[in-house]
Amino acid sequence: MTAVSLEHSHVPADTGEVTLLIARRVEPGHEAAFEVWAKGILDTAARFPGHLGYGLFRSSGGDAPWFLVHRFRDAEACRIWQESPERAEWFADCRGHHHTEIARRELTGMETWFAKPGSTRPAPPRWKMAISATLAIYPISVLGGLFLTPHLTGLPVLLSSAVVACVFNVLMTYVAMPTVSRALRGWLTP
Repeated sequence: MTAVSLEHSHVPADTGEVTLLIARRVEPGHEAAFEVWAKGILDTAARFPGHLGYGLFRSSGGDAPWFLVHRFRDAEACRIWQESPERAEWFADCRGHHHTEIARRELTGMETWFAKPGSTRPAPPRWKMAISATLAIYPISVLGGLFLTPHLTGLPVLLSSAVVACVFNVLMTYVAMPTVSRALRGWLTP
């Protein structure tokens, strides 16, 4: 199974998508059995309507956990999988594999911008995320209005809007939000 790189993945901001991140600790010597079990449960989940993809991230060694990641179209698709008899059957058959869940997070919308890689810490409250996003959007909006928009006036509205959306999205994802979340880390998650 090939692990999906999260670094260049689409950020599911405000689309309703749900990313389920599960950390499991596997006892030494039982990694192969766990990997077979994990592949089976991930493949089974992938057959469910609304399942968008998955990944299995191996432990970095020692006591570090393994991570299973599912992406769903929406909360309802995630709920249907979580409550399914197929999922229950996989968990009924995991005895003897010597692994335990140590953390679980559901990421929706903007929480993905605030999730520290490898961390299982909960996302900050939505009001703090909204303030942080506003602090990131404001300078991009001002600079875009001053330097980008004047060069797009000759383009059709749909095309100029697409250019602005693309530039804003890239700047938000790769520059503004990482900078703001780093600067406000102590306030966001004390």
